[in-house]
Amino acid sequence: MSSRRSTRITEEEISELISKLQSLLPEGRRRGNSRASATKLLKETCNYIKSLHREVDDLSDRLSDLMAGMDNDSAQAEIIRSLLRS
Repeated sequence: MSSRRSTRITEEEISELISKLQSLLPEGRRRGNSRASATKLLKETCNYIKSLHREVDDLSDRLSDLMAGMDNDSAQAEIIRSLLRS
């Protein structure tokens, strides 16, 4: 037998968590004032996170291309490195 105990989450807590999650999505992904179903909201959240990953990958690729075209000792390269360290 497992010594782990199950934790019950009330419907009110789930509703509160869904509201918090919905508030984290950008305006364009929210469906007006109506509350989306939990399933729909989770799917939209997953899609949003995937789009953020794609955006990070794209920006990373663009930065790599930019850095590759610069002289490593240039002032611009040093500025970019300092920004990345922040």
